[in-house]
Amino acid sequence: MIDTEDGVQFDPGFIKHMSAIIPNIEYVYNTLSRFKNFNQKKQQFKRFYPKIANLLETYLSFYAGCILWAIYIKTLGNKPLLNNICYGGEYNENETLSEVNFIKHYFEQLKKDVKYYTGQDFNFDTENLKILDAYEIFLKENKGFVNAKNTEDIVIPKSFKNPEGKELEQIFEKVEEVSDNGNLKDLLPLVFKVI
Repeated sequence: MIDTEDGVQFDPGFIKHMSAIIPNIEYVYNTLSRFKNFNQKKQQFKRFYPKIANLLETYLSFYAGCILWAIYIKTLGNKPLLNNICYGGEYNENETLSEVNFIKHYFEQLKKDVKYYTGQDFNFDTENLKILDAYEIFLKENKGFVNAKNTEDIVIPKSFKNPEGKELEQIFEKVEEVSDNGNLKDLLPLVFKVI
């Protein structure tokens, strides 16, 4: 149960369901580079590919969840943001956007790799890439959340829609459910109603 009475958690419980994307992708390619034989590389890539696709979808879902949570907590009045690990830091745009930029570039690389190693086309819903663009804007406008002490310090980009009533309740219920069960992908349909 998410309690918002005396303040709101910066992370409502998403992070515990995450696995760092950059080290995982690097691990895959380091493993592939150990094989000299193309057929062995092909087999390894085919083995890793579902895990890579799942990792990417989880990250996009996490970004979707961050946007949805911010939109929801912004409507709660001015409450303290609890456990914002970014607060008080120094804003560095390149550093803040490094993960998003890595994922954007990696999508391009992955398209080529899927074709090269499997002979198939990369099958990914490109609609989901809109989340990367929206999250990038969201991070920039909030300057990496280094100044976000309270909910009123959060900036919702003007291009985002502001849901009300039942839609807000739906966001809260889904965030609460997902923070418990870890099915971050369940957030994807909701985010397209606001970005």
